[in-house]
Amino acid sequence: MDGITNFWSVYSNLVLTLGTNGLLALSIYLTLSCGMLTIANAAFMGIGAYTSALLTMNYGQPFPVALAAGMAAPALTAFVIGKPTLRLSGVYLAMATLAFGEVVRIAVLNAEPLTGGALGLNGIPQSTEWWHVAMALLVTMALLWQLRRSKVGRAFEAIKEDETAAGLMGIDVASHKLLAFVLGGAIAGLAGTLNAHLTFFIGPNEYGFDRAVDILTMTILGGIGGLTGPVVGAVILTLLPEMLRSLKDFRLVVNGFILVLIVLFLPKGIWDPARIRQWFGRKGGQR
Repeated sequence: MDGITNFWSVYSNLVLTLGTNGLLALSIYLTLSCGMLTIANAAFMGIGAYTSALLTMNYGQPFPVALAAGMAAPALTAFVIGKPTLRLSGVYLAMATLAFGEVVRIAVLNAEPLTGGALGLNGIPQSTEWWHVAMALLVTMALLWQLRRSKVGRAFEAIKEDETAAGLMGIDVASHKLLAFVLGGAIAGLAGTLNAHLTFFIGPNEYGFDRAVDILTMTILGGIGGLTGPVVGAVILTLLPEMLRSLKDFRLVVNGFILVLIVLFLPKGIWDPARIRQWFGRKGGQR
């Protein structure tokens, strides 16, 4: 028991970060499952984090209210910017959402009286408990699993495969894309809220280009063939720097080399249900 207590006192933040990163990976999985390459999820995370932190610090709102607002604010923002932005596709959509992320970061930097500017917000109440993160991740996965099996999920898949054909079949492509974008924003905001009330401090540079690329990498690394893949990718990408800490200055080099090898030899991600079924089928046949 003492060993578990000591482990938790040292690694509790890392373990809970696995959960929040899993939520972030699932947030971009939603848009990828609808065939959209968007890089705005780090900005949505920041909007959720700052909204909830300001409510608890400046207005004394309870954590559940801050949690709800931290999801609602990025979802509303996604709805507003999604209307004109989602008319784009491919690299143009990625560039537009990336530009939006930079706009959010610069706005936070310049709203110093409210957001603390470059110094960020310090002294956020540490309200996030382990079961908050666990419940958020499990409930999100359960809802997304139900969504995949629903008519909406099948529409997402049809749009991903061929947007023009989906439209000819009577699917409202624009509305479904907007729905995926808004839901992804809400999940990213949830992750931001939980993370802000876990780490005690947030700053604008935490939600910039580097974080956006990390979120995308987690999902691609794990694979978008199912809900398990993004979470697996988030766990690996979160733990890898810690496992390579002894390499010091060479840690990032080895980290990048491992990621390149995985992308080259596992193009559909680590968690590829078709490949796993094929592998087990071969094993069963050998017996």
